[in-house]
Amino acid sequence: MKVAIFASGNGGNFEAIASSKELKAAGLQIEILVCDQPNAHVIQRAEKYQIPVFVNKLSDYDNRGLYEKAIIEKLQPYQVDYILLAGYMKVVTKVLLGAYPNKIINIHPSLLPKYSGLEAIERTFAAGEDGGVTIHYIDEGVDTGPIIKQNRVIRLQGDTEESFEQRIHQTEHQMYRRVILDLLNKK
Repeated sequence: MKVAIFASGNGGNFEAIASSKELKAAGLQIEILVCDQPNAHVIQRAEKYQIPVFVNKLSDYDNRGLYEKAIIEKLQPYQVDYILLAGYMKVVTKVLLGAYPNKIINIHPSLLPKYSGLEAIERTFAAGEDGGVTIHYIDEGVDTGPIIKQNRVIRLQGDTEESFEQRIHQTEHQMYRRVILDLLNKK
């Protein structure tokens, strides 16, 4: 199964996927990283695994449609089966959705539909609630697509926002690998 991974920042989920020997043995091929931030740490992670990188900044285009068309053109030669969003901080529109219907998967650090959008962990922690992770297909809404899997992350007594966030990210890494493995086993 060929995938493109989209990311905007540190790349923890990217690293968890790229470093997985189990996923590689099951047939996962990461064809390319698409990143919208030219100085993002995830680019260094991709280079470490010798994965091609396409840096594509929205500010270089007149509109989001042209931005996504450039991504589609870049992906075409790779013939990817899925796009995995891993901390990609752009809303995907119908242009990209139309090119990859039901083939774009996102990971979000909350139990959707609660705390969709940005700063989900911070908002969950401020509310004093348990957190979670949701993996879902992308649709035209923000964090509204069909849910593939969810896991709750219990807020422990004495948790700081940092310790809570760290456990959520650990859960993300484990969950994303399992969901990808399930997709590989279905192919």
